[in-house]
Amino acid sequence: MTLTVLGSGSKGNCYLLDSDNSCLMIEAGIPFVEVKKALDFDISRITACLCTHCHSDHFGHVKEVLDAHIPVYTSKGTLDAKGLKPNGNTIFSMEALKSYQIGEYTVMPFDTQHDAPEPFGFLIYHKDMGITLFATDTYYLKYRFKNLSNIMIECNYSLDILNENGTIPNIVRNRTIKSHMSYDTCKETLLANDLSIVNNIVLIHLSDNNSDSEMFRKGIEEATGKTTFVAKKELKIEFNKTPF
Repeated sequence: MTLTVLGSGSKGNCYLLDSDNSCLMIEAGIPFVEVKKALDFDISRITACLCTHCHSDHFGHVKEVLDAHIPVYTSKGTLDAKGLKPNGNTIFSMEALKSYQIGEYTVMPFDTQHDAPEPFGFLIYHKDMGITLFATDTYYLKYRFKNLSNIMIECNYSLDILNENGTIPNIVRNRTIKSHMSYDTCKETLLANDLSIVNNIVLIHLSDNNSDSEMFRKGIEEATGKTTFVAKKELKIEFNKTPF
């Protein structure tokens, strides 16, 4: 299984989990042509697209995905916010903590904490990679998880950097704190979970102005003892069940 990052951050988010036989797309926040290029225009391998919530950097290019006849799975709150309805063909509404079989992938959405209607995170299982946790745009996680092989988690900002950034309006600062996960909360969240069989931690959705990617990577790697990456465009990682 290969993870490919096509976008991570406020300019647009999209990730591909590719087993060679099929591909699961997570988020539709970039032009779909970029997804096509990444797959050498063989979009027939895309099983579905999961979307966490309705904000444009995660959902803004859903129409292009639907026009390509790729099924989109998300929450009812997200669909309602965009005036979309499940059709049993390409638009599917998911319920939190319910398991869904989507091609080769088993997906369980869970509720997250963000300023959007019914935002989701996902637990994603595939026989080749085990269980991957995907959590973005949430200021904390109220759940704890076991048997994770890989983790993709938001590490948006450092409170110290945010406080030192005098150009940030108070309304933006307050929204950041109440809707995104800080470096300290990310570290605390990871250490509160069972990391015993985790192979990779990928830090996603870093702020352009209020983060320090290398400091974040080193700090999380030292705290957890796990191989840690910062999500950047065109990053590719082997997401397997074991490190070997």
